[in-house]
Amino acid sequence: MMHSEQIRHDSTLSHHPRSVSGVEMRKRQAAHIEAPPQAPGQPRPNTCCLCWCGCCKCLWNEDRIERSERQTCTKMDSIEAAEEQHPSLEEVLSWARSFEMMLRSLEGREIFREFLRSEYSEDNLLFWLACEDLKKETNPSVVDEKARIIYEDYVSILSPKEVSLDSRVREGINQSLAEPSNLMYEEAQLQIYTLMHRDSFPRFLNSSVYRDLLASRRRTCLDT
Repeated sequence: MMHSEQIRHDSTLSHHPRSVSGVEMRKRQAAHIEAPPQAPGQPRPNTCCLCWCGCCKCLWNEDRIERSERQTCTKMDSIEAAEEQHPSLEEVLSWARSFEMMLRSLEGREIFREFLRSEYSEDNLLFWLACEDLKKETNPSVVDEKARIIYEDYVSILSPKEVSLDSRVREGINQSLAEPSNLMYEEAQLQIYTLMHRDSFPRFLNSSVYRDLLASRRRTCLDT
């Protein structure tokens, strides 16, 4: 009798799943590397559909990291290559003789912009460059868009980057807004060009920015 009851008891247990004990649950949890807690709604770092735990052994992660390193190296190489392209001594000296020549030089504009930034007048050069870009545009819809952006950025009295223009020039610009053209800022551009040439450019030539560059080019020539 006792034997048959034991058989029925074992048969009953075999039809019901055994509950996982607290010790077993802790063992299972310990078998996985826990990822650091994340804020609600944010994905785990370095995770993919094949690696929910975010471990560093995921092949997908290794491939992504390798691609990222290659892209970083390529970017750094391009930056270093750009830094090696310095203007010659003759070119730097030519800027002192011609403001126009300096503005037409990419390196000249960058070094002049650095100086203007120190005087909080960088927007004058940015306005001049934007007008140069607009003059090359022939698509009417693009002309309308660029003319509006220039007005909002550099002409509007509400803009923090407003350039100094006299009332007559401003009035002409306001009238041109009804039918924008690629030459509508030509007079304003000339006014800012004259301001930079007569006011900022002489100080630039006497600044440490220009003098240090000139000295550096001279040392390079002596070393070679």
